[in-house]
Amino acid sequence: MYSLVIMDSVVISIGGSVLFSGEVDEFFFKKLNILLQNLTKKYKIYLVVGGGTKARKLIKKGRVQGLSEKELDQIGIDVTRENAEALSDKLENSNIVVPKSTDEAKNLPEKVVVMGGTTPGHSTDMVGAELAEKTHSLKFIIATNVDGVYDKDPNKFSNAKKYDEINIDDLIKQQGTEWKTAGKNTVIDGPALTIIHKAKIPTFVLNGKQLDELEKAITNQKFNGTIIKN
Repeated sequence: MYSLVIMDSVVISIGGSVLFSGEVDEFFFKKLNILLQNLTKKYKIYLVVGGGTKARKLIKKGRVQGLSEKELDQIGIDVTRENAEALSDKLENSNIVVPKSTDEAKNLPEKVVVMGGTTPGHSTDMVGAELAEKTHSLKFIIATNVDGVYDKDPNKFSNAKKYDEINIDDLIKQQGTEWKTAGKNTVIDGPALTIIHKAKIPTFVLNGKQLDELEKAITNQKFNGTIIKN
């Protein structure tokens, strides 16, 4: 009689701008694939892919045309699913069909599960947090295009201060818990913070381009990024 082995899981919310900004970096995808295959010897990996620059451009265009926020959100969701399909094609042992809900993703058997957005009203960060809660994941990692949480946008302000650690309550005070506009470029959206706080999910923010830092964060080593304390 065979016993079912249940692996610990890790959820990674990875920005579309990390994966698909400018020309496609095939070397990066090869390194990512190798890293994920090594990690799946110990963990089940869920990847939630964002929309990135393409989504923001289409949303901006749609807003000029007078589309509603719900319609603009749906545009972003469609792009995230396209990005998820493109990423899945580049990875081994991943799903072919992109799930449309976290319940679908949770029940997929593949060692690497890739998905995009789900419904209007939040970003893929909230999808990742929801998935981390449902799968009782060890960690939720937000792999973005900056190396942690700052007191202000480091791409705009040279004197921005990075937090090595920040309490979830303080982060909620700074950023709130609402989702106001489609395509908003923020490190973590408000609805995601609500779930992280409620479910007490260990959460880490880092630069997704730096795969060595991603590996360190998953394997309990000191890494360059921010730990969100709950």
